[in-house]
Amino acid sequence: MNKWLTLLVFFFVGVIISNVKAQDFRIVTENFPPYNYKTDDSIKGFSTGIVKTILDMLKLKPKNGIEVMPWVRTFQTARREKNVLIYSMGRNPKRENLFHWIGPIAPSKYFLFSLKQNKNIKINNLADAKKYRIGTVREDVREQYLLSQGFTKGKNIFPTSTYFSSFLKLKAKRIDLWAMNEMVAFHLLKEKGIDPNKVLKRSFYFDALSKKGLYMAFNKQSSPELVKKFQGAFLKMKENGKFDELRNAFFK
Repeated sequence: MNKWLTLLVFFFVGVIISNVKAQDFRIVTENFPPYNYKTDDSIKGFSTGIVKTILDMLKLKPKNGIEVMPWVRTFQTARREKNVLIYSMGRNPKRENLFHWIGPIAPSKYFLFSLKQNKNIKINNLADAKKYRIGTVREDVREQYLLSQGFTKGKNIFPTSTYFSSFLKLKAKRIDLWAMNEMVAFHLLKEKGIDPNKVLKRSFYFDALSKKGLYMAFNKQSSPELVKKFQGAFLKMKENGKFDELRNAFFK
């Protein structure tokens, strides 16, 4: 009898410890409107809505709330620290084995944008783009894709630290093309009072890259229990219609 009682005590202690560890995690993201972005003291966006819904479902709170950082810091934090959830992130072979992936949580369309007034840009295939100067953000999924396709930093890839600063380089004709998510590009320009339809031309569509969409992901060393909880909650959102409800409200 004492043996079984001891085993039972150890079981419940293990559950308690496991649950405590499951609460000890971080969530990091970047300013990537309209998917995720900080305004005043709140974090908004479609992907943020999904993350917050999952947190409510699981009755969990990250220890520092949702942390918004520049992309390079966001990515490096999620890559190096266990029990860190990152969103919204593109998926590619370079990142594949670094994370536990959940999603896709949001659609994405990636383009090489040129200035509408520039009539000299002609791209029939990706190889044609190698003769132009392309603006990227360091370590973003578009830069990593271009590098994997034989593009070179300093030759035809010119990274910056923010998405809008890359656009300003395009506007100043310091680069020829802007590698960017369509929704984010349009949102950023509209925020600045610029009509993107009058300024930007879609010169090349990243077909294969765009099909993957955007994900949330846990560091590979994260608690398996924590990962399973988030994966299960996301699947439940898909099954009970909550995901479609959020998507239809946002992308109407």
